[in-house]
Amino acid sequence: MMDGLIAGHLVGLAESRQGKNGSSFVLAKVKATAGDGESLIVNVITFSAEASAALMALDDGDTLAVAGALTPKVWTDKQGNTRPALDLVATQVLTAYHAARKQQGMAEAGGDLSP
Repeated sequence: MMDGLIAGHLVGLAESRQGKNGSSFVLAKVKATAGDGESLIVNVITFSAEASAALMALDDGDTLAVAGALTPKVWTDKQGNTRPALDLVATQVLTAYHAARKQQGMAEAGGDLSP
């Protein structure tokens, strides 16, 4: 397992679920583009209330970045080809809304936003 930051688009809607012990978590899928131009689906789970709320507020296709513990995996498709996959336990979620809100807060506090 390693720390990772994945940027991409939400595939479908995030799903809120309850564990057997009553704890809640959220599942989501993020489509990210790899360096070679191919897309990769990242399976995301989060137990963080803040990250869960951010994922649940998004619609299919919305842009986001997720950070957390990343585990690379391999799966085999119906044709027998091996494909890469990633599982990520998200601790942070960043969306365009979060970035705009942070920039607004910095501007209100007198922070310099110039490049």
